[in-house]
Amino acid sequence: MTQPSDADARRAVKPVICYPNDTLPKPNLALYQAARDGAAKVEEVIAQPRDAACFRAAAGQFFRITSVEGPQVGDLNLWNANDLSERFYSGKSRALHGTHLTTGERMWSSFPHLRPMATITEDTLGWYGIDAYGGSVHDVIGTRCDPYTGNLLTGSQYHHCCHSNLTRALADELGVSLSEAEPHVHDVLNVFMCTGFTRDTGQYFMKASPVRPGDYIEFFAEIDILGALSACPGGDCSSEHSSDTAACYPLKVEVFAPQAGALDEWQSPDVNGYDRSHGR
Repeated sequence: MTQPSDADARRAVKPVICYPNDTLPKPNLALYQAARDGAAKVEEVIAQPRDAACFRAAAGQFFRITSVEGPQVGDLNLWNANDLSERFYSGKSRALHGTHLTTGERMWSSFPHLRPMATITEDTLGWYGIDAYGGSVHDVIGTRCDPYTGNLLTGSQYHHCCHSNLTRALADELGVSLSEAEPHVHDVLNVFMCTGFTRDTGQYFMKASPVRPGDYIEFFAEIDILGALSACPGGDCSSEHSSDTAACYPLKVEVFAPQAGALDEWQSPDVNGYDRSHGR
């Protein structure tokens, strides 16, 4: 293929940020931290290796995901506990904050709600930054390992990938069939996963996660949350993500409730104020 004569000039055009986020409402991290300091643990759930578990956190509570035995990544889904049609929107969260999330950034919900579901208040891997390969931690660029892609690429019939794990956990939590639960499973926050894009081919890559036992990421629930977390069958995802041979470990989810009065200055965010009648 012949390059045009102005190819270098076209490549040299400076980029423009699609969604400048200076006007996003800022979370009051100082208020959240003060509320967290006196909070008491009210629930603990373990996502076993190659399996998933559901948990609930009321608006104004905190939930923490911790590596407890070995380097392990997890796939996180969030729903409005009172309306499953409102769920985590990874693509919009990526557009607003970037490819990887950390302290002070938020998990935004789907249209037409588009409001913060949860705010990251602590991240012990926040030091990692962006490495020499372009990799970073807690991504919203991947989807979730699933049996359909495995079948497409290799003809495999693997049943413990994160999509399947999340589907089973949600079906059990709601008391519904797998076929009823599956449409609610959505693209994830890849907790602890270290990922990026190759510079030569633009392909999504993964590498060994820097997570170690005791590392955690903590969230403030902005609305009533139903969550599901899968302990990925790829373990630390250093070589593959759908595997029965990779070393895998559990992940712990804890929910904490602040003391009465600690959040008197806070209120749960309203749904997006866009008037949809104008677009019809």
